[in-house]
Amino acid sequence: MSVFDSLVGQAPAIQTLQAAARGHGMSHAWLVTGPPGSGRSNAALAFAAALQCEQAGCGECEACRTALAGSHPDVLVQSTERMIISVDLAREWVLRAALKPMRGRWQILVVEDADRLNEHANNALLKAIEEPHPRTVWILCAPNPSDVLPTIRSRSRTLQLTTPHLEEVTRFLVERHGVPEALAAYSARAAQGHIGRARALALDEAVRNRRREVITLPARLRGLGDCMTAAANIADLAKQDSAEQIEAFRTREFKNVEMVYGEDRKARSTVSARAAVSQLDKEVKARERRAVNDSVDRVLMDLVSVYRDLLLLQLGSTKPLVNEELRPDLTELGRRTTPESNLQRIDAIYAAREQMLEFNTPPLLALESMMVALRA
Repeated sequence: MSVFDSLVGQAPAIQTLQAAARGHGMSHAWLVTGPPGSGRSNAALAFAAALQCEQAGCGECEACRTALAGSHPDVLVQSTERMIISVDLAREWVLRAALKPMRGRWQILVVEDADRLNEHANNALLKAIEEPHPRTVWILCAPNPSDVLPTIRSRSRTLQLTTPHLEEVTRFLVERHGVPEALAAYSARAAQGHIGRARALALDEAVRNRRREVITLPARLRGLGDCMTAAANIADLAKQDSAEQIEAFRTREFKNVEMVYGEDRKARSTVSARAAVSQLDKEVKARERRAVNDSVDRVLMDLVSVYRDLLLLQLGSTKPLVNEELRPDLTELGRRTTPESNLQRIDAIYAAREQMLEFNTPPLLALESMMVALRA
């Protein structure tokens, strides 16, 4: 048993983290990078557990179990459902980093979405990382090293994760989750090595059905009406996917507000209570926007995989297709399109993605524009 057993296809990174947990090559700040689905957050949490463990990550002691479960008092894992991490939140982390460990060996702060830090938040963290407390460890996670300030990057030890091989993901699903091998192989291939996505595809038939609906879209986009309908359907599904988790968050946080300020009308009408409710409403809207964008983003990446497969067929490549089950449909679509036009369609998908994530374009508008560009 080891806290690193859940990391798939990351043997070199595991060796580095195990050595650091034993005191070899340890740093006060780490930057864990890697493509989506490579397991950045899992690696950071496993490393935090190993640092608190007397045996560098045995996986069985109280320190390991509480750290992995998120209940260790000296391991703070910070993730955000918002598009941007504000300076106020970063300052709270800095204050936490100044505390001495309560029970463990280190005070550890794991920031899962360091690429979402705004400029002021980056600067707030920089001071704490430049002048670290002797028993504090920062673990920042981001897709690329360039996603954080160069000054933070230069003061951190970078750990690069890679996309796991499909065989490794398949074996993980079979051994860890008891998934039949054929379904595990399909899920690993469809997820393109993304661990979380592969797990969802393997364990949830509804997720598989939604993906099948998405990847068959390119062959069905004939007219303008088809494009508008497809865009509206994807936007509606994204809202439905996020609605349940957002409502659960809102209910939980509103109960916390009631516990602090009371349930009677007079207590809830005070200035501080109204400010807390107003802040909660803003937080709910921000989380909803990110959840919808993340759901649409998964759809866009599935569409990109279809057009990449189409290009492989048109160019006569012998490489295996991500969407092998669509080979007959893609062969027919290849007769009606050219490689150049399909490259332009891939560009249109990435343009829609940029509009949503970088410029806050409403998903429906970005999707409608994209679908029109995808028509064969």
